[in-house]
Amino acid sequence: MVGAALMAAFLIFAVPHYFAGRIVRAGMMADPQVLLDAGEALHDQQYAPVLAAHRAELETPFGTSWKGASKPDVTLVEFYDYACPYCKASNPALDQLLKSDPKVRIVYRELPILGDASVAAARLSLAASKAGRFAQFHDALWAAGRPDPQTIATAAQAAGIPDQAVETPEADAELKKNFQLAGALGATGTPLFIIGDRVINGAVTYAMLKSAVDEARAKG
Repeated sequence: MVGAALMAAFLIFAVPHYFAGRIVRAGMMADPQVLLDAGEALHDQQYAPVLAAHRAELETPFGTSWKGASKPDVTLVEFYDYACPYCKASNPALDQLLKSDPKVRIVYRELPILGDASVAAARLSLAASKAGRFAQFHDALWAAGRPDPQTIATAAQAAGIPDQAVETPEADAELKKNFQLAGALGATGTPLFIIGDRVINGAVTYAMLKSAVDEARAKG
């Protein structure tokens, strides 16, 4: 009787768990996207407290360092370096997003991590931003090429600003804040994107951005 009871208990409790585990594993093998989605969910949860605490700082632009909707329903934040090839590769996707979605705003945050030329370009970008000429400088420097004295001067001329940025406490504070925020969000390089509750570190495509924006919009 005892043996029968134990066997019954095994059949009631152990067997369903055994088969459930096999079913879950089979499902994951059949659709590996399940694992990717689970990993992204855990990643997003990891940074949720940081995003909640610093949302206003992240989404409030320095000067005119933004493009898109003046009253957005979704704000995308990009930390970038003008010398970063992955930032340059992602730039067409950002422009496509702005053209296709009139309710999105992109806030651009300087994160010059690739040397003195990056820092010089970032400081001049902040100066252009304060002068209301960020978009002109930003687009011109991407078009001119990797930052160096010549390309920076070309972008400054296109934006109608001096080609030598003066170091200011305001710019210093902005750069320091950006490094602190990016570090808190686990940045391992540039670009770093924040879209709603998503944090993406690396180059992106238009499809990736659109998906993240749609998700953020659905969450309200």
